Amino acid sequence: MTTSRKKSYPFIFSIITVIILIISYIFCVDTFTWFLEVFPIIIALPILFFTYNTFPLTRLLYILLIVHFIILAIGGIYTYAKVPLGFWIQDLFNQSRNNYDKIGHFAQGFIPALLTRELLLRTSPLKQSKWLAFIIVSICLAISAMYEIIEWWTAELQGATAEAFLGTQGYEWDAQSDMFTALCGTIVALITLSKIHNKQLNTLYYKHQK
Repeated sequence: MTTSRKKSYPFIFSIITVIILIISYIFCVDTFTWFLEVFPIIIALPILFFTYNTFPLTRLLYILLIVHFIILAIGGIYTYAKVPLGFWIQDLFNQSRNNYDKIGHFAQGFIPALLTRELLLRTSPLKQSKWLAFIIVSICLAISAMYEIIEWWTAELQGATAEAFLGTQGYEWDAQSDMFTALCGTIVALITLSKIHNKQLNTLYYKHQK
């Protein structure tokens, strides 16, 4: 890989992310809800951009982050309870509600699982410890629980206007099912992508050693 190509990665990633944000904002039905849904992207983008030279992530993780950003941005456009894909799934499986938010919460476990795994493997003494998977699952569950707490705070502050952000659609166990969905995403990510992730981590380490 040439140096110029390597340096272009954060710009390409940032441009794609900004385009996602712009398109979602243009088509969003409610600016306040849009901001709440894409807020994680707004926070993550500058961090990922400015840490690229000192702490670049694997390409797998950058791709997954873009996928996660798209999921969040789509939720920001329609609000989670009104995403067309969710209605299609609802009709296909004869469900009682639009469950697009479950796709978002599955991703909330799936992508952070790989991010947490990468950070732990590269910065902690855990390496391939038997405790690694347990700690990753615990951290991802904590992230999911914290997100539910933020949703609760938002609901307390905004009242009925926060309903579009919460996307509960009258389901009393929405918070618990969201966390369970994130847990499933975490476990699936660790089972299916750990080997690929290890290969990319080894490649990344080799490049930095050169």
